[in-house]
Amino acid sequence: MLPSETPSESPALRADAEKNRRRLLTAAREVFAEHGLDVTLDDIARHAGLGVGTAYRRFPNKRVLIDELLVEQLTTMRDIARAQLDAQDPIAGIRGYVQEVVALQVADRSLKQVMFASDRGQKRVEEARAGLGPAVTALVDRAHDARLLRDDVLASDVAMITLMLSVVVDFGRGYEPELYRRYLEWLIAGILRDGPATGQPPIAMECFHSAMLTFKMGAAPKPQR
Repeated sequence: MLPSETPSESPALRADAEKNRRRLLTAAREVFAEHGLDVTLDDIARHAGLGVGTAYRRFPNKRVLIDELLVEQLTTMRDIARAQLDAQDPIAGIRGYVQEVVALQVADRSLKQVMFASDRGQKRVEEARAGLGPAVTALVDRAHDARLLRDDVLASDVAMITLMLSVVVDFGRGYEPELYRRYLEWLIAGILRDGPATGQPPIAMECFHSAMLTFKMGAAPKPQR
């Protein structure tokens, strides 16, 4: 061992710490999906087969763990949006983004809970949110440049479509998990240039994010002033 290298800095211990971190995140998804977010970090540690002390070394509290899950989720969504910019058809790119994001929720029941659970102001979460918005906006701008969308369609409309379809996912889970695909096509058709006008303006993306931070499923959101 080099003089400047302490045991805690050794590659083997760093790799072991990262392995435990991944085990805790995986266990958290599984426990949240089955029991909701009211479980404790101790419960998550037991599900991961790790000691409570190990869990608290990786995550000082459950809030930090939830935020880490959300950062991973937002980063994945950003990467999906960026990848869909390569789609030859701009509308196929938007459809592909929505479909992949909703498919993530089909595979992991905890994702929506985590999305609504994070507190405002966590730096890494806000940075991840800030990375997602421009990626989705680029998809929408590309479709606008091709004159394929109604003039009033914003990136927040695409975000709202994914939110609406997430309810369909929950409704059909265990019975018809692919049910959301039917409504995906109807919703995509509604934002095309020849789609019907609604008379209701879209929500701004910053307002959408604010509403996400205060919204609780089954409860009316508090208005932001």
